[in-house]
Amino acid sequence: MSIKIEMLRAFAHVAQSGNLAEAAGRLGRTQSALSMTLKQLEDHLGERLFEGERKNRLTPLGEQVFALAQQQIQSFDAATREIETSARAPQGLLRIGSIPTATGSLVPASVGRLSARFPGLKVDIRDTDTHTVIDALLRGQADVGIVSGEHALNGLAGTLLYQDRFGLICGPSHPLAETGDEVALEDVLAQGFIGNNLCQQIGNEAIDMALAETRVHAHNTFSLIGLLRTGGWTTILPRSVARDLPVGLAFRDIRGLSAERAVTVYVAERSSQRGFAEAFVETLVSEVAGKRYGAEDGRA
Repeated sequence: MSIKIEMLRAFAHVAQSGNLAEAAGRLGRTQSALSMTLKQLEDHLGERLFEGERKNRLTPLGEQVFALAQQQIQSFDAATREIETSARAPQGLLRIGSIPTATGSLVPASVGRLSARFPGLKVDIRDTDTHTVIDALLRGQADVGIVSGEHALNGLAGTLLYQDRFGLICGPSHPLAETGDEVALEDVLAQGFIGNNLCQQIGNEAIDMALAETRVHAHNTFSLIGLLRTGGWTTILPRSVARDLPVGLAFRDIRGLSAERAVTVYVAERSSQRGFAEAFVETLVSEVAGKRYGAEDGRA
């Protein structure tokens, strides 16, 4: 007997519920049928998955199987949705992953132009952090991805879109927003500094020390923006966060800090939608040229 996805789903529901009755109700099955499925899975593995008969406590093996089962169920369900969506898309499905700043600025116009060129194409857009976008590309869960930084990765073809200067980001009412064109780094780090993942790319000793000591670290861009808009906090982010997102934040250059964030688009070379992905990259490059990214720093 082989392990089927529905066996894993049944086991996961019981493990989550802690009892057969609730799990059976959620699955639309009888308790006896569900109990038989669990017995078949345990017989196949040769080990018990639950301590005792009440199904409210997992064995060590049960804990491992539960974690793996959840991963497989999520992967299977995601694949099923994509297959069904692809079947309804006469020209195909393009899956785009992107960092939030690009999703709010470059992606909308580029998707509009791509849709006009390929009317039957379906597009799925997800905004998230760089690590998650790259992971989706490598796992075959995305066809094209826009990320922070430049990464040498097998199976991904990259195109640099633009480079974006790091600086102070704060609410418009913050005292540092009213100090002129440049601020001192020590002032930024001394006044309610919030850590964020992009700061780790800068490689500045004072910033690294502030990241280690800060009491607040925001991993999500929009959580960070919400804190900054209250007016009592500062952080260091690329200029495009204030420039391209409708969030009402102020940007100031930091004296002596010349670090930049690269924004790169990657295409999964084995994607079945590579042609559409490359067409999307063309529209992104054209959009960047039209917006003249980096012109504030003396670049075209």
